[in-house]
Amino acid sequence: MKYNYLIIFLLVSLQMGLKAQSMEEVLKKTFEQLEMDTSYQNKLATTNRLELIANKWPDHWAPHFYAAYAQMQITFFEPDVKKKDPWLDKAEAHLEKVKELKGEADDEWEVLAANMASSRMSIDAANRWMKYGPIFEEHMKTAKAKNENNPRVYYLRGTSLFYTPKEYGGGAEKALPYFEKAKELFDAENRDDILDPYWGFLANNYFLGLCHQALKE
Repeated sequence: MKYNYLIIFLLVSLQMGLKAQSMEEVLKKTFEQLEMDTSYQNKLATTNRLELIANKWPDHWAPHFYAAYAQMQITFFEPDVKKKDPWLDKAEAHLEKVKELKGEADDEWEVLAANMASSRMSIDAANRWMKYGPIFEEHMKTAKAKNENNPRVYYLRGTSLFYTPKEYGGGAEKALPYFEKAKELFDAENRDDILDPYWGFLANNYFLGLCHQALKE
């Protein structure tokens, strides 16, 4: 009960703060908080703030983009497996709104759509890979064709390989070159403009460390 009151207080406080800040300012601050959050409760609170931002500025693609991203991320922290798909249903609605408002499915949209397929598959990989694996691959192929220098293409490929068993062509050794390529491209990105997506660079560094550690063992 106390936690519910805290969430309500935070959302009301944010709504008041939105009046004094530009969309870009509040979106950038909230997104970067999401990237730093490591616990379920913190991630949940920040995800809810991004949903509120999307409701505040419903006619701009960026709030929907980051709300979708956050709702995909929360599924990896959500302890109740029955709540994971509903989160992704909400994320998918925001993702479609992004395409509608931008008027196109650019490389960033395709990458996030690939991330959506990966998130769906991760809930029950044994039973879902045949459906969502090809969807993931199609979006990845299209994203790379649109912009081969998008670091998130290589980051997502790296994570896919990292979690694929060695006997099926995956593992840390196979994934490492993709994380290294992603790092080169991430390092060249400008992370000042929230309207130019730059998500993934912190997670990519984390996976680089995991790969190096695994290869030393």
